[in-house]
Parts: sequence; structure tokens; C-alpha cells
Amino acid sequence: MTEQAIASDSIFLGGGGDGYAAPQRLLLKYGNRHGLIAGATGTGKTVTLQVLAEGFSASGVPVFMADVKGDLAGMAAAGSVNGKLHEAFTKRSVQIGFDLQYRAFPVIFWDLFGEKGHPVRATVAEMGPLLLSRLLELSEPQEGVLNVAFRLSDEEELPLLDLKDLQALLTFVAENSEAISARYGLVSKESVGAIQRRLLVLENQGGGSLFGEPALDLADLMTVDATGAGRISILAADKLMNSPRLYATFLLWLLSELFEMLPEVGDPEKPKLVFFFDEAHLLFDDAPKALVAKVEQVARLIRSKGVGVYFITQNPADVPDDILGQLGNRVQHALRAFTAKDQKDLAKAAETYRPNPRFKIDEAIRDVGTGEAVTSLLEAKGVPGIAERTLVRPPMSQLGPLDEAGRAAVMARSPVRGKYDQVLDRESAFEKLRAKAEAAARDAAELEERQVEEKREFERARRYDGNGYGEDQPKRTGSSRSDSIGTAFAKSFARQLGTRSGQALVRGILGSIFGKR
Repeated sequence: MTEQAIASDSIFLGGGGDGYAAPQRLLLKYGNRHGLIAGATGTGKTVTLQVLAEGFSASGVPVFMADVKGDLAGMAAAGSVNGKLHEAFTKRSVQIGFDLQYRAFPVIFWDLFGEKGHPVRATVAEMGPLLLSRLLELSEPQEGVLNVAFRLSDEEELPLLDLKDLQALLTFVAENSEAISARYGLVSKESVGAIQRRLLVLENQGGGSLFGEPALDLADLMTVDATGAGRISILAADKLMNSPRLYATFLLWLLSELFEMLPEVGDPEKPKLVFFFDEAHLLFDDAPKALVAKVEQVARLIRSKGVGVYFITQNPADVPDDILGQLGNRVQHALRAFTAKDQKDLAKAAETYRPNPRFKIDEAIRDVGTGEAVTSLLEAKGVPGIAERTLVRPPMSQLGPLDEAGRAAVMARSPVRGKYDQVLDRESAFEKLRAKAEAAARDAAELEERQVEEKREFERARRYDGNGYGEDQPKRTGSSRSDSIGTAFAKSFARQLGTRSGQALVRGILGSIFGKR
């Protein structure tokens, strides 16, 4: 019997070449129980990722993945009988009894830098202080200051959409640090300066393009084409990987947004979305406990939203145990065991599989060849399947990168063409603070003119009646502590925004903070 890639209830992953292993199928109803694709470099993880993505797409399940090496863009084109791998693919297909039929898949290209796909943006407010602190590598005191800035943004209705909004608000925080510290706890100018410097580094790395509007609409990641095939969203990440912390933070933000926005669906017949997290170790490298706890929470609960998350990494030990225990569908390619640590990791990986009396799992993980893996996929009632040595089926789409003409053609017929191309810069914290500074400048000029005129009138009256200053002197408009704080900020902020040099600015740019509405 020839196996098909897609059945009504499952995805064919591969089979055994020894005549014993049963065909390995991932049941769609357990596709949201998460998974792991692991193995050393060059052992076939990318092909396995492509095969699973094809299977989900053909089953009507949208897919999101990052293309860290540029190898996955070829999914938009069909494999070719004239390709250099066709003979090997045919041989493998015959060996495992697979009916290989080349086909393309519906792909949408995305790119944080807007070069190889549609721009992807999030607002600063959506990113939030926890993830932004991780992205900027802030210390605990600096993270506290950032939390204060976000709190002020909410209370003063100053939307944080892009980096210039955050920079303007941080300028205000620095200039009013004494008054703000009295309300929220210590806020030092030094901490604000450190955050501003980290924002500058982020901008220099191109990270500023991530923040702004129009922000990514999650619904655009969860669509099907006219034939009912799930669209595969591919994020160009070859350039992004030069900033690994930005890459990991963005993907975690995306997962968190899906978790927050999607409704509960229980256990659907198939996932609503499958999310492949390549180079997953970057998510956990030097991550604070609060962040790891957040990832664990998302992994544990997001499956009830119908989202399956598949981590791709070199070693299962890269994933914390509490998260690893939630990954029910596993494909383990070869692990090397050259050092004592390697051997310990190998033994640990083998312990997580259901034993197979035909072979020793640790030896199998060590010895499987390229394109072969030890697999364990969830069976009926969600029970882990017995470990099997599995020859992974060949991909039906093109293996490898897509040329520029092919990418341009995909972009031209994209369902979101034109939606994200133009940056939207609506009124937000930067514009509101600038407007307040300019209004303050006008009020200050008028006040100064009145004070000068009052002084002139007083001088004329004094000369006329011969009296001194005494009680006859007109009272000048008072200046409070909050006036001096606000004026200092106004002067500094006006310089940053390019207002005229030397123009007087009135007090209380954000007077409500000091009790003045």
C-alpha cells in the first residue's frame, strides 16, 4: 500500500526502512500538543520542518515559521523531476512506500526589515516592559524605570507606538525624576540614560523598524487559500539572526499575542495555527526566571487556543525541562556524543522516549543517518507512541531557496499586498508632548510680555508719585516647585524636538502628574 502525505486525520511523516517500523503519522487532533525537532547540524532538521509544514498546510492548517538560513522559501514552488535530488527522493519514496507528488504551497513572505517580505511591526505598548527589557538587556533597576514609563503612558494617555514615543517619554521621566520618584519610587537619571543608550544600539541594529504602525494583524497569519490549504507565513530571518535577541524576543511577542488574543477552543479536530520556533535555544539563553516562566505559561495554555508550538534546536537540553515535558510529538535526529557532556545529554534525551524492544534508543539517536530520526508521535488518547527509527519522507515542494523572480511573483499575488507597505505615524506620545511643549512656549512668551509690561507700568507709576517698591509693587506670578521641574523639562524637550533656541517655556508640561489638570 502506498502512503499518501495527507489523510483526513493525520500527516504522514515517514516510515521504517527495515521493514519493521510502522508508518509514522502525526494525528491532526494532537497537532496542538506541541512538538520538538532536534538534532545536530546537517542531520535533516530543516527537511523535517518542511515536511511537517507541508502536511499541516495541505490539511488546511495555517503555519508560521522563521527562515533562518533562507532554505524554506522554496516551499512556494513545486519540487522538480529535473532536480538534482529527484533520484534520491524517488528512491526514498519507494523504500518507505510513499507516493511522491511534487506541488507548491501557498506562502506569504514577511520581513522585519521589509526587504524580503511584507514589513512586520508591533507597537512599543504591545511589546510591553518585560519583553522590551529582555530585548534591551536591562538591569533590574532599569527595568523598573521602564515600567514607570509605561505606567505614565497609560495614566497620561500618551500612546507608545514607536521608539521616538518611548524616547520622548523617557526624556520627560529624566527631567522630572525627583517628582516622579516621590510617587513611584526611585527613578534615576542614570538609569534613564542607560535605557536611552540601549535604544540607540537597537536602532543602529535596525530594530527600530520593528516598532510602529500598521501593526501586524494576527488574522493575516491564520488564513487559507481558495483551495482550503493553510497559508504558510515565512519570516525572513537570515539578516535578523545577526541580532539573535531581537529574533527571539519578536517570536516570543508573537506567541504571547496569540495567547492573549485567541479564544479558547478546547481540543479541536485540527490546530488553528502551528508555530515553528527555529533556533529555540536563543529564547532561553540567559533568560531571566520571569521570562522563562512566561514561556512555560504560554506553552502550557496556548494549546487550548488551538495553537501548536514546535521547537527546533540542536539538543533537547536547550529547552527547560518544564517546557520539554509538554512537547508530545518528537522527532530526534542524530546527536553527537564526543564529550562527557554530549554523552550525558544523549542519555537524557533517550530517557524521554517510550522504549522499543527492537533497539536501544540512545544508540539509535547516536547512529541514525541524515534524513533519518527517532520519532515518537502521540497516539490515541494522547499516549506517546513507541520510539521508532524513521526515514523522513521527501518534501513535495522545492528544497532550498527561491530565486528573486520567484519571490517577487509570490509577493505580487500576496493576499496582504499593500496593507503594511506604508508606515502610519498617527498622533502618539511624541506628538502630544511636542504639542504641549509648543503650547507652553507660546504661553511663556505671553507671560513674559505681561511681566515686562507690568514692570514698565510700575516704573512709570513710581516715577510719577515718588514712591518706592514697597507694598505698591505689583505682585508677580508665582513660581512653584512643579513649575521649575516642568520648565526644565520643557526647555530640554524643546531642544530635542527642534523648537527655536532661547524661546521661553511655561511650567507644567504634564501638570496632571503634579496634581494640576
